[in-house]
Amino acid sequence: MPDTSKTTPDPEPFRVPDGDLDDLASTLAKTMAEVRQHGVILDRLGSEPAPPPASAAPQPTGGMPAVEAADSGQGEDPASVFILALGGEAYAVELAALSDWVNYLFLPVYGREISTARPWCAQWHEHPEAVARLHALWLAWQQFTDAEAGLSGPSTWHRDHLDQALVHLRAPDGPFAACTTSPARPNHRVLATPAPKQFGLGLAA
Repeated sequence: MPDTSKTTPDPEPFRVPDGDLDDLASTLAKTMAEVRQHGVILDRLGSEPAPPPASAAPQPTGGMPAVEAADSGQGEDPASVFILALGGEAYAVELAALSDWVNYLFLPVYGREISTARPWCAQWHEHPEAVARLHALWLAWQQFTDAEAGLSGPSTWHRDHLDQALVHLRAPDGPFAACTTSPARPNHRVLATPAPKQFGLGLAA
């Protein structure tokens, strides 16, 4: 007959307090967002072309602005990390990474309620000014939340970058002035910008 006196008793079930569960869920959500963002960044780095050999001379762009040079399809590395200096696939990859940051960090934390005083557009990626400002904000976030930025880095990012970006992005006359003012009535319209004026040389014969 087996000796049951030494049988190990079943452990009591472990229960996590509700308050700790909320913290755990929040931490898990943040971790998943970071994993997604890191995955996009790794994909972007993996898709970038190898740098040209040191002996290769830079190709002239013929005096075109950075945006036009990027769109010319030459496949050259841009001279800037700014998204408006990119073109084609490089722009699409950068916009995808930016979208993850906007959707999983910027909007959940700093989005605030939509109103006539603080418009927003779900199709923000179709507003060039919004893309430019959000990308600049994201670049600064990467710099000032890095450990090398020091303990005051996040505070500097909020004061010098986030606050100023929100003032212009969510202004009643900002890039979303003709867009959504109520989640129940979505609207999207890109406002027309002034046409560039062509100046002639005006040289007398």
